[in-house]
Amino acid sequence: MRSRSFIIAIVLTLGALSLAVRAQTRQRLNPMIDLLEQKKPVFGVYWPSNPQGRRGGPPPVDAIMKAPAEWAKDALAYRNADFLFNGSMEGGVDRAIGGVTEFVKATADAGALTKSPFPRFAHPLIVKAPKIAPDLTRGAADISRELNLGVSGIMFVETESADEVRAGIAAMRFKSKGGTRPDDVGMAPAIWGMSEAQYKQKADLWPLNPDGELVNWTIVESKEGLAHVREIAQVKGIGVLWPGAGTLRGVFSTTNEKGERVLDQAGWENAIQTVLSACKEFHVPCGFPATPADIEMRMQQGFSVFVMNWGDAGFKAIDLGRAASGR
Repeated sequence: MRSRSFIIAIVLTLGALSLAVRAQTRQRLNPMIDLLEQKKPVFGVYWPSNPQGRRGGPPPVDAIMKAPAEWAKDALAYRNADFLFNGSMEGGVDRAIGGVTEFVKATADAGALTKSPFPRFAHPLIVKAPKIAPDLTRGAADISRELNLGVSGIMFVETESADEVRAGIAAMRFKSKGGTRPDDVGMAPAIWGMSEAQYKQKADLWPLNPDGELVNWTIVESKEGLAHVREIAQVKGIGVLWPGAGTLRGVFSTTNEKGERVLDQAGWENAIQTVLSACKEFHVPCGFPATPADIEMRMQQGFSVFVMNWGDAGFKAIDLGRAASGR
């Protein structure tokens, strides 16, 4: 009996080592997945033309205006980012897709896809999609349009049920992979530097497909979502689960008799920890929109994926996070 147990242990160990070697030798187009597989912290920024995740509305009066090519060069020159993030399509794809498309094309022209030693994005592009429910058909169409731009990941916002997330996950996968994404791929193959057939093979969802190059982020930012966060966290295919810290701040705030907004600090922090607990329970990486003041604390709590605003404060947060993690 002891001999048999010893043999089983050896087989399991060799199997684990084989998977680890395969992960390390896989030629990833999306290096963010490498970091997630190795359970290393991941740091990124909103891309500079969308510095604080605005939902596609008019820019503030003090916004710096540059051509897409200039923004792209600025973004790619910042080497400490593991990804670039944009939230402008959350408020509607039609109103923001033009600017996003220009930026994606500009990054491609600026050399976003490196060719040596193999094709690879130094800065995978992640975008928000509008809320999927209750119109699942429209939500799936929005996701398809965004993927056709050649992005490497989609964030589902305001998620409140596991079924909503499952519908979005299906929309990120081609029908040939068991999903609902149409065969039309837009400009995505050109952005990824490959043929349409090659793109359809690689553009599948990790970790459902270990060789997939797309990542899903799911964000919980309402009391309804918090009530169902454990069910949401169990949906297979979520790459990173997030508490919507900014939106939840509003959810846990009230207006006093003076008309001032008052934050329920304990309620807000409990909401953040509720999402983190679900991440830990179901072994899903957990993300947080960090600042220099809290990134080290959030890392100690167990958050491992971080998005920062573009600019000096965001860059400082990444420097602190990378130093704390040894990256």
